[in-house]
Amino acid sequence: MFEKASSRRELLKNGLLAGVTGAVALNGLTVIPAMAAANDAAILNAALDLEHQAIWAYSVAATKLTSTDVGNTVKSLALRNQADHMKHRDALISVIKGLGKDPSQAKDAYDVSPYLKAQEGNLDSDANIAKLALALEVDAAIAYGDAFSKLKAVPHLEAAASIAPNEAAHATAIRAVFRTLIPTVEYVPSAFISSDTRSQWVLKV
Repeated sequence: MFEKASSRRELLKNGLLAGVTGAVALNGLTVIPAMAAANDAAILNAALDLEHQAIWAYSVAATKLTSTDVGNTVKSLALRNQADHMKHRDALISVIKGLGKDPSQAKDAYDVSPYLKAQEGNLDSDANIAKLALALEVDAAIAYGDAFSKLKAVPHLEAAASIAPNEAAHATAIRAVFRTLIPTVEYVPSAFISSDTRSQWVLKV
């Protein structure tokens, strides 16, 4: 069903930035050394591929959600999150082009099987679809911290810092939906989102 590819989780572990806001589009007064531009373009292009994957995942999920109250609630949230990812995608494309590089192209399908195998979501029910989205968003939030140390240009660092709360908000919003079904689920289960606390944020199938 899914195209064979490196898993989103593996890419995130390599410290790839998950998004950049449009507010940091490079202007004519910004001068970035060639080596820094090449370094950042590679990171941002990998990030763009992750945004393509997130947009794709939400599109696939939306077609599999039921028309029940739970399904409609999850779908509404999924479409809002997807809209954010689309804005991240467009901003990334703009910045990458500004660096004189070609933006990566979206694929027809992406491999999320590592998440399914780890029982961190599935596409077989409304609840499991939401759990898959949660795992993807948590990994995106974790990625920011790793990516900061790899970006060289200050405008890109500032962009990364500005988008990080958005990914954390996505994860929190999904957990809030689960709290309406399971009162024991906490909106924010830990003071940090990191590899060490990841298991507290994701919800198993």
